[in-house]
Amino acid sequence: MLRHLCIFFFLLLTITPLSAQKNKVQTTPFIDQRRLHFGFSVGTHVQDLRFSHSGNVTVDGDSFYSEIPSFSPGFNVGLVSDLYINPYLSMRFTPTMYFGNKTVEIRNNNTGETVNNDIKSNYLAFPVHIKFSSKRLNNYRPYITAGVSPTLDLAKKKNELLQLKTYDTYLEIGLGCDIYLPFFKLIPELKFCFGLSNVLQRNRKDLQDPLDYKYTQAYNKISSQMVVLSFYFE
Repeated sequence: MLRHLCIFFFLLLTITPLSAQKNKVQTTPFIDQRRLHFGFSVGTHVQDLRFSHSGNVTVDGDSFYSEIPSFSPGFNVGLVSDLYINPYLSMRFTPTMYFGNKTVEIRNNNTGETVNNDIKSNYLAFPVHIKFSSKRLNNYRPYITAGVSPTLDLAKKKNELLQLKTYDTYLEIGLGCDIYLPFFKLIPELKFCFGLSNVLQRNRKDLQDPLDYKYTQAYNKISSQMVVLSFYFE
């Protein structure tokens, strides 16, 4: 899915400038000059985890390796407020809810047995971005964006083999294109999100079987990642 999203956006950012070579009548020509404007977004995303394994070996000679073998698309919805700074620069605040899950496959390197842990995450994110826009090409305007996003996971469960912390902060980098329609802007955007902290919860007093703590001991660090495809309406 990630490959398809990247190909889609490469084609979008390549084709739209080419289609705008001839001069056309601009729709909503002054929409970007408003000091502050608002909108909303809907989209899809995939959640991922990056594992740093400790190599810990239990008294039974077991060690564990984890990965996410496949991705399950989730749903996201949010609001947007855009503050005009200059013709090429704006600041954006886009609070967003992400509904999704990730299935972690934990393999015992000694026996070859695998255990799956389905982790559901409902993220409430508060991204603050700087948006760098190119010159408008008729009714298209490509841009890149970068910023940080404090995030809360509202769906944490007890007694999971792996438990993630509630709070994380993401570094986010995105690219997209403003498409000017007669009454609003449609903005497809592809964004890459990289968690900056270790989200592995080591204090596991919630575990009913103390032997399950061996899964937590198998990692030095777990960090979160997401790829997000959003459609903004402004």
